[in-house]
Parts: sequence; C-alpha cells; structure tokens
Amino acid sequence: MTRYTKPIILSILTLLGATTAYSQTVPFDSDRWDIQGSESRVEEYRGQKALYLKGGYATLKDVEFTNGIIEFDIAVTGERGFMGAFWRMQSSGNFEEFYIRPHQSGNPDANQYTPAFFGNTAWQLYYGEDYSAPVKYIFNEWMHIKIVVSGKQAEIYIRDMEKPAVIVHELKRDVKAGKIGVLNPGNFTHAHFANFRFKLLENIKLASKSKEPEIPPAGTIMSWQVSSTIDEKSLENKFLLSDTGRQNLTWTTIGCEKTGIANLARIQGIQPNKNTVFAKVTIRSDNDQIKKIQFGYSDRIKVYCNNHLIYSGSNDYQSRDYRYLGTIGYFDAVYLPLKKGENELWLAVSENFGGWGIMAKIEDMSGIAFK
Repeated sequence: MTRYTKPIILSILTLLGATTAYSQTVPFDSDRWDIQGSESRVEEYRGQKALYLKGGYATLKDVEFTNGIIEFDIAVTGERGFMGAFWRMQSSGNFEEFYIRPHQSGNPDANQYTPAFFGNTAWQLYYGEDYSAPVKYIFNEWMHIKIVVSGKQAEIYIRDMEKPAVIVHELKRDVKAGKIGVLNPGNFTHAHFANFRFKLLENIKLASKSKEPEIPPAGTIMSWQVSSTIDEKSLENKFLLSDTGRQNLTWTTIGCEKTGIANLARIQGIQPNKNTVFAKVTIRSDNDQIKKIQFGYSDRIKVYCNNHLIYSGSNDYQSRDYRYLGTIGYFDAVYLPLKKGENELWLAVSENFGGWGIMAKIEDMSGIAFK
C-alpha cells in the first residue's frame, strides 16, 4: 500500500458512508501534513519516528473532522509549554483545542480545553473541572492522549485510556467539520509527537454522562450590544463619553453562555492598536435609584453609566502577583446611579491575551428591567 492509497480509500469509504469503520495512522513524514513552526523536524526519539515541534502547528491537510477519535503520543521535558491537539479548525485561529501544561503537572490546571476565536484562546474564561484536571505527567517518556469528540461534548484521556481525565460538557464553537492536527505554540520549549491517528465517526457514544446545564442567576445580563474595536488609549483621561467618539462604531448583538459569560472574541479579533470594545445594555428604571451591579471581566474595564465614567479596573494576568491568573468571575461591583427612564450602561473591555470576556448581574431587579 502506497502513501497515496489510504486517502483514496478514505474518499471511497466517505462516498459509501462507511467512514465509521475506518481508522488511519498518519506518520509525520507524510506529505499529508502542513507543518509550520519556528523549529520542526522528523527524527527518531525514544524508539519512535517523531515530530519535533516548537512554536508552531502541524495540520493534516486532507481531512475534514466533525466527530470521532484523535489519538497520539507526546513526550515533553517538564519545562513550561502548552502543547496538544486541535480539531474542527475552520481557519488559522479558529478551532477547538486541548493542551497540556507540563510545568503544572499534578495541579488543577495541568491541562486545558479552550476554544480559539480569531486567534484568541480563552483559558481565563473557561477554567475549573469542566475544562482541566490535575494529571501527573512523566517527562522525557511517551504519554498517550486520546480525544473523543461527539457533537458539543468531548472526553480527553491522558495515559489512562479507561477513564477520561477531562470531560468537556460543552464545546464552545459550533459543530462544524474542520482540520485536525497537533500544536505547540509560542517559543517556550519543544515537544515530540508520534503515532498520530484518527477515526471519523458520525455516531459515537461517550463514556460519561451529560451534565445538567447551568442556570444563570436572576438578574444576569444575557445579551449585549458589542461595538467594533477601538484603541484602548483613546479612552485615557476620558471621563465623559462624547457623541464624536461613538459615531463610527458598528454594533453586533452577542448572547451569553449559560454561565452568563459573553466571549467577546466570538465577534472579532484584536489588533495592536485596536484591543477594546464597548459592551452596552439599556436599563429602564421606574424612578431615580441606585443599584448594585456585580461583574467580571478580562482583561481591563472602564464602566460608563449615562456617559459618565464611574469605575476602572484591571484583571490582567500577573497584575496582582506572579501567581495571579486573571480568570473571570463576579469579583467586582459598582453602584449605578440610575435616573427614571432609560439608562445606558457602557463597559469598555480591553484584552491582552487569554480570554476576552464580560459577565454582569443585578441581583435586585425591583423597579428596573433590561431593555
């Protein structure tokens, strides 16, 4: 069988609707791979023909994956890195991803599931047991990883192939076929990959049970109007929003997830001079009153009520100490001076990396309503 035979067979099986029975192993020296990285080569490592990869991606060019199984072996040094696999890639920067953090071996954040939207991954928005698990790694030896994907759910097995280490109950991107591959972004340290294989399955039964969806608390803002991007610096020393600064904005409605989080990167990416958006909502009040609003954000925020700046905060990675992650949550609150009638709440949310999000709730909704 030549290296061209398997893709031809797979195409025939696809036409016959029989891909559920076909599993493929794709060596990394195959020309079916598109390998891009600051350092990459195929070499012998620990008895395996392996891909040495640093600062890049290896994408399988001829496969469209929706549901199924992805498996590979990985070897890491224990140094800081973020290496793993991706699936359902629509374009560069838009995919589902799982990676390990070798330097956090055994810790709750030893690994991570995250979606990527426009190049923005979101580990600051998606953290905890639904997205990571405390797995201990072995270093400079091969570890096996299996990713089972079914619709909006996934199970990730690490070393132990009987019990999933991470159960992702809600994949954040749409269910849509896309490319698969392995990745080790950033110039931290290298990783070795070997024995990459996959199986396309339309109907696959997961080992875990579905989790009941979260119910957001009453008073959670579940929809925002989000602006086009602006330069964060344009808001420096701006205590009052003027019509001039708002004329050229375009707006998109974004719904929140069941947690109340709005992942702002779903709409657009950031650029060096355009890393900020406004998320706005109108609050109708029966009379003049003050209301407490609790909110979470990533990475920085300015809060404007009826055009007046009333709060500014930073939730950046390592902004408070070297261990501070900058994860999102209802950690901040401000008191809104509402007038009778309609009130505009504008939140300017700026992003560096790691997740671009906003969440907010007003527990006491007496006498007010979101328009």
